Amino acid sequence: MALFTLGLNHHTAPLAVREQVAFDANTVRQALGDLTRRKPVNEAAILSTCNRTEVYFATDMPEAAAQWLADYHHLARHEIEPYLYTYPERDAVRHAFRVASGLDSMVLGEPQILGQMKDALRFAEEAGTLGTTLHKLFQHSFAVAKEVRSTTAIGANIVSMAAAAVHLAERIFERIADQKILFIGAGEMIDLCARHFAAQRPRQVVIANRTVERGLALAERFAGTAIRLEELGERLWQFDIVVSCTASPLPILGLGMVERAIKRRRHRPMFMVDLAVPRDIEVEVGEMDDVFLYTIDDLAQVVESGLESRQAAVLDAEAIIAERVDAFLRWMATRGTVPIIRSLRDAAERARRHEMEHALKLLARGDDPAQVLDHFSHRLTNKFLHAPTQALSQADSERDDLQSLVTRLFHLHPESRRFDES
Repeated sequence: MALFTLGLNHHTAPLAVREQVAFDANTVRQALGDLTRRKPVNEAAILSTCNRTEVYFATDMPEAAAQWLADYHHLARHEIEPYLYTYPERDAVRHAFRVASGLDSMVLGEPQILGQMKDALRFAEEAGTLGTTLHKLFQHSFAVAKEVRSTTAIGANIVSMAAAAVHLAERIFERIADQKILFIGAGEMIDLCARHFAAQRPRQVVIANRTVERGLALAERFAGTAIRLEELGERLWQFDIVVSCTASPLPILGLGMVERAIKRRRHRPMFMVDLAVPRDIEVEVGEMDDVFLYTIDDLAQVVESGLESRQAAVLDAEAIIAERVDAFLRWMATRGTVPIIRSLRDAAERARRHEMEHALKLLARGDDPAQVLDHFSHRLTNKFLHAPTQALSQADSERDDLQSLVTRLFHLHPESRRFDES
């Protein structure tokens, strides 16, 4: 059985295609069982995120996995075929190591993928589809990711808008933990920003949203509360940090509203991030002395500088991965020799036991122990050397190859003959 990776990701497929072949945590175990029952697949694990769906598996018929993926999601194979990639052994191992290290992510070096790969390992284990090879592959992937992150700059610097917002806020406030934060909106970007800021354990988290129920659902995840957008005029002054990202076609926070809030704050500084396009906060607000306003373009510059530093670390990371791929493939190669090694040892053990029994009978009969040991050693040596000697004697076209192999196996150093010229 050979190792393969089949999948599609943000490099090869648009979101509309990726979402059609995604697996959620509730169905992935069932899918793994279905794959190994219906197809000639011995081991399998599925990694499914918003950016990728990949099947890691061991089989002699890799093309069967593509058909299964289409069938499982009730799609015609030709609908997903143009977006799929299939990596055989070496490429499959390298791909797994690159994914775990964040080199194949939409945001270079992001660490979330490592946790998602650990989930994939756990799901496969629970489904009973995790064999020795895949278990070893994932464990090596985690070790490689740790080495890459600890010895290169791939995990350094700011590479997301949310992380950049926290980074800039820390320039204004000594401790985020002492601040009250208002998030305006309840979409994906606000969700991500809230997670980053919540990690700093702020004093208070409030979500303002047009639909208060949706805002409350998000706020409860961060031990926060929710308010309606209509309350912003009365509540804005209470917050030290404001992050806004809505789909409103017009600004939500005007200059007059922010001026009144700053006056009630007695001109204590307010940090504001406007991630919306078009903007949620009027441009003039950024000209106020006590307001630090950053737009999505400002954050993009922070992210860009972080990406440049990470790009420089990619070569170092790739070198580490290449070395670890070779090591893993050497391990896989040794697994192929395990049965023959076991058979060789079994044969040797049978010969040893047979000769030992013969020697013990001679000793019991009263024969001289020294002669018995000498006889025992000669018989055992002859048995061990019979097969290779016979192979060399009977060899014809393979004689040179066999001689070279026997020389390596037994560490022989034939004496070279010296011929004197007459």
